[in-house]
Amino acid sequence: MKKEILAHFGIFYLLRDLFTGRKKLRDCFSAAPFDITFLTLVIALLAVGIVMMFSASYVNAWYDSSVTVDNDPYYYVKNQIKFAVLGLALMLIVSFVRADVFRDASTFIMIIALLLLVYVLVNPYVIPGKEQFKRWMWIPGIGSFQPSEIAKLAVVMFLAFSMERYHKLIEKHWWMILPYMAVVLVVCLLVYKENHVSGTLLILGIGVATIYFGGVKIHPAFYVIIGIGILVAVIWFVTNADKFLEGYASERIKIWLKLLTGEELTRDESRDSGWQSLQSLYAIGSGGLFGLGFGNSKQKHMYLPEPQNDFVFAVVCEELGFFRALIIIALFILLVARGFIIGLRARTRYEAMLAMGISFQVGLQAALNIAVVTATVPNTGISLPFFSYGGTSLVMLLLEMGIVLSISRNSERKKKNV
Repeated sequence: MKKEILAHFGIFYLLRDLFTGRKKLRDCFSAAPFDITFLTLVIALLAVGIVMMFSASYVNAWYDSSVTVDNDPYYYVKNQIKFAVLGLALMLIVSFVRADVFRDASTFIMIIALLLLVYVLVNPYVIPGKEQFKRWMWIPGIGSFQPSEIAKLAVVMFLAFSMERYHKLIEKHWWMILPYMAVVLVVCLLVYKENHVSGTLLILGIGVATIYFGGVKIHPAFYVIIGIGILVAVIWFVTNADKFLEGYASERIKIWLKLLTGEELTRDESRDSGWQSLQSLYAIGSGGLFGLGFGNSKQKHMYLPEPQNDFVFAVVCEELGFFRALIIIALFILLVARGFIIGLRARTRYEAMLAMGISFQVGLQAALNIAVVTATVPNTGISLPFFSYGGTSLVMLLLEMGIVLSISRNSERKKKNV
């Protein structure tokens, strides 16, 4: 039992071997070529994202004195570029690290993520106007940071490591996945206690998908039953949202149901809880097929609240139009598909699950954000990868892209141990 527990902490053995000289530092790195297609898609989305975030943010930065005292219209984009440069540097460095190092660090990172999730509940960094949230912690020299960003990656890494190690037992006994579901639910509970519903849903989706990628052999009817069960649970939750969510959150669901069914909002709802969703729909509708032109959005002129964050895609649709917005969606689809191809070509089960889990995370987050912006799902505050303003989240995202690039260095080899 002790041996099995210690096997989860290979990072300490790696550090010991490096310190004692049993391993050289160069053994932790690989100089094989990585996937240029995946890198090109990442750079394309990042470049377009920064440009569109600037277009969506400069009005808000200029007029909102609470953001900058000198009303600098370049405030958001300058910060985003700084973190993008840092993220790209980390992405390239991480891309040279061998996937074995990530495997050794998986359990350790999961423990760190859990400790940070607990810490932020006990000692949160409170942002003025958002006192009900316990999502952030303050890191000197960096600023506010959401531990849930680490938790998303940690869940994928831990599940990939442990399910690879015990894949024979899991294939033989399907109920062996229950402990992994328990781990995912514990993380979800901690994030939910932060009053972070969108993060909870995202981690739940990532966790379930990664477990599925682990190759669990279950009769297809079981997935149908699970799907029906989830659908029933969601319908019941939505219709009883006021019993589980804070007032503002349940009100958002109420507004969404009205928009979905075509019911007219009251005057107060249109000016309060439904304001952001309505302005987003106005922006998308006014963009039409070809858009109003870059920089010509009207809704970003203090109508759409904080357009540089979760609703940046509404400005994209307004300025670029339906067809160009479809091109951006296509770039996301291609990025996710390429990530899955890298995973399918990976040499180990761990690398395959890690590449596909990270790629699925990007795709799910982008899909949910676009669904929120178009009022297809309730307004849950999910950012759009590469586009939404947020330094630490962008750095974490690019670091994850570096992990996929690292795995792609071995994509030409045939799988082993699968």
